[in-house]
Amino acid sequence: MLTGTAANAASSDAPTILVVGDSLSAEYGIARGAGWVNLMQQTITQSGFDYNVVNASISGDTTSGGRSRLAPLLARYRPAITLIELGGNDALRGIPLELTRSNLREMIAAARKAGSQVIVVGMRIPPNYGPDYSEQFFTMFSTLAKQEKTGYVPFLLAGVAEHQDWFQPDQIHPLAKAHPQILQNVWPTVKPLLKPAGKSPAKAAESRSSKPGA
Repeated sequence: MLTGTAANAASSDAPTILVVGDSLSAEYGIARGAGWVNLMQQTITQSGFDYNVVNASISGDTTSGGRSRLAPLLARYRPAITLIELGGNDALRGIPLELTRSNLREMIAAARKAGSQVIVVGMRIPPNYGPDYSEQFFTMFSTLAKQEKTGYVPFLLAGVAEHQDWFQPDQIHPLAKAHPQILQNVWPTVKPLLKPAGKSPAKAAESRSSKPGA
């Protein structure tokens, strides 16, 4: 999925928020527009901010996939904020934690080099993968966020994971009714990074250049 969320779209010169995630962000199994990323665009606009949210999430994606496709996304959208919601599929596929950690670190560095603020979105995996591995996987996100000084969402599915009836039959992907709660988990980390409409760096520079003698 790669959309600029048509509903409640921001102005054409508004800064971009880029979401690079997997099926949990790509509206897998639910109606288009019902996922938390689109709900975030609506909330941003309704809150008086002027940002375009681009959902570059792909179902089944891993951190390796995200790392390989991030550079062209950064070049195309020049995002003010980049949310990285990846890692769950790495764990499901048994990818070594060190590789997942390295991929995430490289994505953070690339986004920051492109001038983007970064938010790392944490994930948990079922305990049947082993308590030690599960805990190491979970703490990996917070450790990275602390070391790299990024924004941090502790657990994307907080308040959702305990409700079995909020999931599709596969018990992995949330139903549409769970996505408002997912947005509630993300929004407190995103909102403080937003600038009021008309205060983006690009608009400020444009304003300065239009003044007499500028």
